[in-house]
Amino acid sequence: MPKTKFEILPGMPYPLGATCDGAGVNFSIFSEHATGVMLCLFGGAAAGDGEIARIPLVERTEHIWHAYIRGVRAGQRYGYRVSGSYDPPAGHRFNSAKLLLDPYARALDRTPRWHDSMIGYRSTAVDAAPRLDLRNSAAAMPKCVVVDSAYDWDGDRKPAIPWEDLIIYEAHVKGITALHPEVPRGIRGKFASLASPAVIRHLTSLGVNAVELMPVHQTAPERRLSKIGLSKYWGYNTIGYFAPDLRFASGSAPGSCVTEFKAMVKALHGAGIEVILDVVYNHSGEGNERGPTICFRGIDNATYYRLRSDGSGRCEDYTGTGNSLDMTHSRVLQMVMDSLRYWILEMHVDGLRFDLATTLARGPRGEFAASPFFAAIAQDPVISTAKLIAEPWDLGEGGYRVAGFPVNWKEWNARYRDSVRDFWRGASDSMGEFASRVTGSSDLYRAGGRAPLASINFVAAHDGFTLADLVSYNEKHNEANGEDSRDGDSHNRSWNCGVEGPSEDPAIRALREQQKRNFLATLILSQGVPMILAGDELGRSQRGNNNAYCQDNPISWIDWDSADATLIDFTRRLVRLRREHPIFRRRGWFTGAPAKGRRLKDLEWFRPDGAEMTSGDWGVGYAKTLGAFMNGAAITERDRAGARIVDDSFFVMFNSYREPMEFKLAPKKWGREWTIILDTSDATAPQRVRSYSFEERVHLAGHAMVVLRRVA
Repeated sequence: MPKTKFEILPGMPYPLGATCDGAGVNFSIFSEHATGVMLCLFGGAAAGDGEIARIPLVERTEHIWHAYIRGVRAGQRYGYRVSGSYDPPAGHRFNSAKLLLDPYARALDRTPRWHDSMIGYRSTAVDAAPRLDLRNSAAAMPKCVVVDSAYDWDGDRKPAIPWEDLIIYEAHVKGITALHPEVPRGIRGKFASLASPAVIRHLTSLGVNAVELMPVHQTAPERRLSKIGLSKYWGYNTIGYFAPDLRFASGSAPGSCVTEFKAMVKALHGAGIEVILDVVYNHSGEGNERGPTICFRGIDNATYYRLRSDGSGRCEDYTGTGNSLDMTHSRVLQMVMDSLRYWILEMHVDGLRFDLATTLARGPRGEFAASPFFAAIAQDPVISTAKLIAEPWDLGEGGYRVAGFPVNWKEWNARYRDSVRDFWRGASDSMGEFASRVTGSSDLYRAGGRAPLASINFVAAHDGFTLADLVSYNEKHNEANGEDSRDGDSHNRSWNCGVEGPSEDPAIRALREQQKRNFLATLILSQGVPMILAGDELGRSQRGNNNAYCQDNPISWIDWDSADATLIDFTRRLVRLRREHPIFRRRGWFTGAPAKGRRLKDLEWFRPDGAEMTSGDWGVGYAKTLGAFMNGAAITERDRAGARIVDDSFFVMFNSYREPMEFKLAPKKWGREWTIILDTSDATAPQRVRSYSFEERVHLAGHAMVVLRRVA
């Protein structure tokens, strides 16, 4: 190792991480159980890639090891070696032979790649006691990069879109642009691609005003996938909670990924589009106790990870990934809070969607809602005002917690997904729950003091079938994942419309297109916040793969050349209809009663014969047709200026029977004249330029949805 002299000063414990002030860098890292911490500095391209200095951090303040190194500048590459006890049953797995990433690193110098030297132990048998692996992992490990955080935001303003106006578009940074013909090749699949005019034009033409990006924090490789030539494409294996993932960086300069991410956010904000990040704080990419030692495991395994209470030192796994971060430890919670504030304040993101959020809220014994996590979020003046969305489940006992989160949280509503899928595939006994879901899921959220907007509605998401596959496959087809199709959900509530996979039968193809329109129309016109899976509006298929987590290839990428222009236009019309009519995006609940001074209820359900639904009608298992009168004159909410909101009234008819139905319109008091504005059996617009009088019969095709607007 070449001898390089630096002026070393005591430095400060805060802020954690590497902080550059122009004259030097303050390095600070937490480890409660370590006996020593060594800062390793590495040369750049001109000086070679080897270590140029090892600097022991002798200053220790409240378990934080720190030093200020004068003369170090932005762009400096570094890592840590941490010494301590190697006592796996006690949870300690220190190994100073392993170079470790700074948990607060703002960027890495290269994308992590798997190497066996990252393993901290050696064992010849599964039950044998593991012993230290003393191979130096530095050559295989990426290095952290000191980043200058300065950036000219030039008046960037967050769009601050109200929840009721939000249309979320869930997308993968690479998947959305890897094959986009109008995006320059050099930036396809990168952060910069989302700022390209072609992508922004598509999003704004749809009416989308929020992108929910699948994980963009720095990820770690997985040994099994690396060996078979696959990768963790989705990115749910975070190893750096402050660093943008280098997979999505188009530049090669150290730390340039940070600037590129900021430029992407700025461009999206300029187009009126919010940025919501899918964040993975429930576990890390180090896997279980047999996983690699690349960050938290080597810094302080017993602090960062939940360990079993049986004295084995093994990881507690509520996530199905091998480990769970211990959010009950104040320092781990501090890291998460610091990370969230960083992305909100420094990177200007607008919201966070928390993967497997139930794990974050587990208490010391694994019980839900006893963790300090909720309290920490609620009292934080920055994080509490961002958009907060929970994936309200994990794999632990009692992990399914839909409607169990605090009042200021929104939730991915899987009950909505399942109910809507069941109804449109014609399942029996599905009508009552379907009615509840499309009107905001009051049975789930109302008792807790929450509004319909607590429900993030979706029929397809990254995990599961795409919309096109939902109507084309009864079974998953995950052979490409290398697990003999054992992975992925086996109960998808899908219907292939008569043939498994692609079909040339015109009748089957027509039915599938109609079903896509049914799902999209239901989703976008339901109460709550709609979330569209990227590419569903184009007809994107994953060839029946419902768990494409490892498919960084055309299985997962959007094929823009084969985009369904008719479906895109239909989606635009739906979003425009929702935007123009507040009856479809109410902030408050339907009451089922007349508003003050009004004679009609705000919501009324009807049978196909035109009679009002009774309690007995909801229990008819074979019933699959119903209508809803939505009274635009009975909205009790006020707009931002304080004026009462008044809208048109609508009659929405749903028919999930395979056969056509005649639906008799309600008596005159609900409306004398109606005009059809949407019919999913016909993709073109306008469907039928004609009006219907009260008690006249409207023809509903099999598997169709019709929306009428009252004109008199």
